[in-house]
Amino acid sequence: MFKSEKKMRAALSVLAVVFGASAPVSSFAQDAAAQAPAQGVGAPKLGWYKTCSKQEDNDICVVQNLILANGGQFVTAAGLISVSGKINRKLLQVSVPSARLIPPGIMMQIDGGKGQKLDYVVCLPDKCTAEVPLTDAMIASLKKGSDVIFTSINFRRAPTPIKISLEGFTGAYDGEPVSESKLAETQRSLQEGMQKKAEEARKKLEDAQKAAKAQ
Repeated sequence: MFKSEKKMRAALSVLAVVFGASAPVSSFAQDAAAQAPAQGVGAPKLGWYKTCSKQEDNDICVVQNLILANGGQFVTAAGLISVSGKINRKLLQVSVPSARLIPPGIMMQIDGGKGQKLDYVVCLPDKCTAEVPLTDAMIASLKKGSDVIFTSINFRRAPTPIKISLEGFTGAYDGEPVSESKLAETQRSLQEGMQKKAEEARKKLEDAQKAAKAQ
C-alpha cells in the first residue's frame, strides 16, 4: 500500500505539467490530463472540461482549463483532480511557466476574495506546479464564483496574475466527461484557428516590412 501511495503521489505531483499532451497515451498522469486545447488572450477557447480514465483499481477524473498565448506559449494550467477506488484523494494543481520564486507559491483568489496559497511541489525546465488539497468548500466557492485569479511571482519579483473565467465550471464539474473523439475534434479545430491567426500575423508583419522598405 505504501508503494502504491508513493507511486500515486508521484503521478499526481506532475499531473498538471503534462496538460497539453499532443496524443492519447496510457500512463496514469497523461490519461488524467488528456489533451488540452488552447485558451488565452485572443486564442480560441474551450474553457473548463472534464476527462476521466481508469488506472488499476482507481478512477481518475480531472476538471481542467489550459491557458495558452496566441503563439501557443504556455501560460497557466489548472486541474481539479479526483481519485476514487483503492486510493481516495482530491487535489487542485496549478502550473505556471518556470523562472518563478519558489517561497511565495501561487496565490489563488476567487472573485477578489481572501487569497489561498498553493505551494510548489515540482519545477521542470518549462513549468512549475503547485498543489493544495481540494475541499468541498473550495469546490463550492469555484461553482459560485465568476473568476479565479492565480498569481505567481517571477524571477524579477514581479507578480504575474492570470484571470480565468469560471463560466462553465459547474457544468464541467457536475457533468459527463468529454469523449476522446470530441476532444480530439475540438483540439484540431482550435489548432487550425491558431495556425490561421499566426499566418495572418506573419503576413501583416511582412507587408509592414515591405511598406517600410518602399518608403
